Amino acid sequence: MADDCFGHPRLAGIYDALDPDRSDLDAYLRIARDLGARRVLDIGCGTGVFALLLAGRGVDVVGIDPARASVDVARAKPGSARVSWICGDATALPPLRVDLTTMTANAAQEIVDPDTWQKKLQGACEALRPGGRLVFETRDPARRAWEEWTREHSYRVTRIPGAGTVESWVQLIDVSRPLVTFRWTYVFAADGQVLTSDSTLRFRERDEVETDLVAHGYVVHDVRDAPDRPGREFVFLARRP
Repeated sequence: MADDCFGHPRLAGIYDALDPDRSDLDAYLRIARDLGARRVLDIGCGTGVFALLLAGRGVDVVGIDPARASVDVARAKPGSARVSWICGDATALPPLRVDLTTMTANAAQEIVDPDTWQKKLQGACEALRPGGRLVFETRDPARRAWEEWTREHSYRVTRIPGAGTVESWVQLIDVSRPLVTFRWTYVFAADGQVLTSDSTLRFRERDEVETDLVAHGYVVHDVRDAPDRPGREFVFLARRP
């Protein structure tokens, strides 16, 4: 089930405005370019930012996400007709043969159930052509990113066209490693509505992820830093033989 920040129509509608800096996607665009990827599966596509960037470069993209509200936002964007959108679960994909499968941002860590994680790795592998790549990122648990998930560090007021002024902040709810739960709060000045969205991320160790990838038949090609967050994340590049 999608978190409310992705699944609630009002929150999905302001998601991009609250997170306008998507320079984190530049590394994925470079990887797609360097691999010469012509067909890409974007798992956890959300509001479609990355899928549309790829489509704008002539790439054939399939974007899948379980959050109907987010997919509806994606479908309403200019150029959306160039992407094949699926509202659903990546454990049950239609037959595909893609050059590259991606899980950007928190998409991999949002898969907290171990069985679901294994099924999604398998589904992603089956969607790849032989020699195709899977690329995703996950935070290094040793950096303890959750220690900065406080109202003090995150509070901001954003003016959003069509929505008015929105206050937002995050608070840490629970740390039960490897699971970390936090809550975003949103206050809409236009009518005073307060909405919250609870999320849980799974912080996997590097060797755990590599073991899982190998178990599903991948060859781990590289594990890199995220260029915009050096030392904070692992970026995995795995190949289907």
